[in-house]
Amino acid sequence: MAVTVRPQIQNLKASLIAEVAMLGMGDPEVLPLWFGEGDLPTPRFITDAAARALASGETFYTFERGIPPLRQALAEYETGLHAKPVAAERIVVTTAGMQGIMLTVQALVDPGDNVLVVSPVWPNVAAAIEIMGGEPRAVALGRRDDGGFVLDLAALDRARDGRTKAIFLNSPSNPTGWVMSRDEGAALLAFIRQHGLYLIADEVYARVIYDGTVAPSLLDLVEPEDRVVVVNSFSKAWAMTGWRLGWIVAPPEIVEVMGKLIQYNVSGAPTFIQHAAVTAVREGESFARSMTERYRAGRTLVLDALRGLNRVQVAPPEGAFYAFIKVDGITDSVAFAKEILARTKVGLAPGAAFGLGGEGHLRLCFAASADRLEPALERLVPFLR
Repeated sequence: MAVTVRPQIQNLKASLIAEVAMLGMGDPEVLPLWFGEGDLPTPRFITDAAARALASGETFYTFERGIPPLRQALAEYETGLHAKPVAAERIVVTTAGMQGIMLTVQALVDPGDNVLVVSPVWPNVAAAIEIMGGEPRAVALGRRDDGGFVLDLAALDRARDGRTKAIFLNSPSNPTGWVMSRDEGAALLAFIRQHGLYLIADEVYARVIYDGTVAPSLLDLVEPEDRVVVVNSFSKAWAMTGWRLGWIVAPPEIVEVMGKLIQYNVSGAPTFIQHAAVTAVREGESFARSMTERYRAGRTLVLDALRGLNRVQVAPPEGAFYAFIKVDGITDSVAFAKEILARTKVGLAPGAAFGLGGEGHLRLCFAASADRLEPALERLVPFLR
């Protein structure tokens, strides 16, 4: 008898970023700037901590919501960064930031519900909602006269209806580099309180900001009972993309069910990795700051190289580590990214991958070293003239 896959799974779209990347992965001549990671390995003080944890036998099952030392370290870390205290009881450790998003959607979204997704945005978000039978409703960021972005609460209100369960917002933003202001955050919090909605706030790039040490956060404003789930990850600030470890800060009603959801998904994050993460949080502040300075240098290289190109418009990103490049006359960014790859051996992500407001753009990740960025720009700039 034939096996019937659920329509929500059968109809999932393949990643347009991967569609481009698969054409060039493994080619030693390609300079890859398509994925959201740099070329710096995890620092030794963290890898040594993982090795010590392995050697001491931290290889067994453990607490589903995270080992207590890590939850406490993360609570102290968040409290030190934000205006209001965060208790360890509100922390759940997840197997990557993406799992934090997926678990939250599993907890909240019924078939037929919709989630308003502030866009352009990382494409995995919409897929998570669709897997649960929900409808992702893209709501575009507004644009300023200088090409920058703003949160459009009026557009969110127009998109909302009786089946709206939540709003998803990523700040600092992948791919735009937009950073939500404190005033925008306060207005958004008032909006979800007024309408009884949840807010899923992706703050994975919170430490990658070019004016200050941490981006404005809902954690500066929320009360513990507010319907706000903040998702974070170890991947960006501590160069730990391959470790697959994240965390969420959530109200009690969400934390209470997360242990069950984790049990039936992955049973918990690897124990020795969690012990290494304690070291990352407690000893890694200077490294996290140095990573932002590394990203700042890449940002300067890219903006200087693209400045003055008649076909190109790019708003200086306020956070994250992407240039979201609008190229005049481009209506098929997937085809254009493939053409760039074929002719210059530079790998970029097509803007269409990021949904509403993305077409006509390319995303360039400038988290890499100058050794990769400089030759990539030398190849790319003549092609964009």
